[in-house]
This record gives sequence, structure tokens and C-alpha cells, in this order.
Amino acid sequence: MDITVLKAKLHRATVTDANLNYEGSISIDTELCKAAGMHNYEKVDILNVNNGERFSTYIIPGKKGEICLNGAAARKACTGDKVIIVTYTTIEESKADQWNPTVVLLNDDNSVKAIKK
Repeated sequence: MDITVLKAKLHRATVTDANLNYEGSISIDTELCKAAGMHNYEKVDILNVNNGERFSTYIIPGKKGEICLNGAAARKACTGDKVIIVTYTTIEESKADQWNPTVVLLNDDNSVKAIKK
């Protein structure tokens, strides 16, 4: 049997912009995606630390330091809010106890503080 587990997390990212008039998604610094093993157009869940909102969208490439909520997602957070961005994968249940997700801890400017695997 397969189960769904945390694949990767960008922990305490700072929202740099919210663009209501965009088609939709979240723009994430491509280097942060690379550090976490996240991919363009991959589904992500966004957990807003400031207001408790939880919602799903998908990744598009962003500029250095950028965490920008686009389209309807822009209503779920304000510039300066702290968010946790997570992706999931499925694995065989028998491998679950050995599984370790990639966790990228971020500074206030969205630079990498530490990476845990």
C-alpha cells in the first residue's frame, strides 16, 4: 500500500507580493525550488502562519527572493506574511519510517538559512 508523505517544505517564507490580476499560481525563487527539489507547475499547499489560511496552487518560476501569490491566491495572504510551502509524494508504506523530506529553513529575506534532509 502507498501512503502520502511530505516531500519538501520551504519553511517560513516571506510573501514579497500578491498580484490579484495574474492568471493564478505562486511565483517562487527558482533557486529555492531547486534547494527543496520542487518543480515548475508542481502542486503546492500554502500554509499562512499569520492568518491560518491553507490553500493549494502550483509553482511558476520567480525571481531571486520572490514569493508572490498570484490570482485568487493573492486574497489569502498579504505582503510580509510568513508562509510554509509544502509538496507531497507517495511512497510504499513499508518505507515510511525511513523517509526524510527536504526542509529548507528560510531567513526573513527568503535566503536559505539551513537545509535538512
